[in-house]
Amino acid sequence: MAAAAGGQLLKQDSPDRSGRAVARPERRRRRWHRVLAALLILVVAFVAVTARLFVWPSRGMPAHVDAVLLLDRPGSRLAAALRLGREHRASFLVISQGTPASRDNTPCPGPVTGVRVICFHPHPPTTRGEVEYAGRLAARYHWRSMAIVAITPQETPARIRLSRCFGGRIYAMPTPLPLRLWPYTVLYEWGATINALVFQRAC
Repeated sequence: MAAAAGGQLLKQDSPDRSGRAVARPERRRRRWHRVLAALLILVVAFVAVTARLFVWPSRGMPAHVDAVLLLDRPGSRLAAALRLGREHRASFLVISQGTPASRDNTPCPGPVTGVRVICFHPHPPTTRGEVEYAGRLAARYHWRSMAIVAITPQETPARIRLSRCFGGRIYAMPTPLPLRLWPYTVLYEWGATINALVFQRAC
C-alpha cells in the first residue's frame, strides 16, 4: 500500500513538474514581449521628440521685430535674412560669420535701406558665442523682440541659448538644409540641446 501510495504520489507530482517546465518558457516569452514593447515605446517617443524639436519646431515671426539674428551655418541663410531686411521686417540685421561650421566666406553684405547691418565673428565661434553677442547688442539698443534665421534643426538649441541672454520675445525663421546633412545635423543639435539644458545654463 505504501508503495502504491508512493506511486500514486509520484504520478500526481509528475504533471506539476511538467506544468512548471512549460510555464518557464512562457514566462520568458512574456518577459521578452514586455521588454520589446518598452523598447518600441522608447523608439517612438524618441522619434516624436526629435521631429518636434528639430524637424518641425515652432516657427514664424510678426510683421516687425527689433532685430534679425542670422546664425552661421551651412545653407541658404544669408538670402533669407537679407529678404527680411529689404522687406523692413526688422530695424537691425545681425549677421554671424566665421564659425567652423560654415565654410562660407561670403563677405558682409552692403547696406540695406532703412536697416542697420552688423556683421561679427563670435567668440567662442559657436552658437553660444553668437547669442552672447546678440544679447549684448540687445541690451545696448533696448531690443524687445528678435527673430533667429537658422537651419531648421538649429532653431531649438538656439532659442534655448538666446533666452538665457535676451529677455524679449524670440521667433524663428527656418532656412533649407540639404537632405544629406540632416542625419548628422540632427544628432549634432541633440548634443547641443542637451549641452545647453544641462551643462551650459548661463548666458
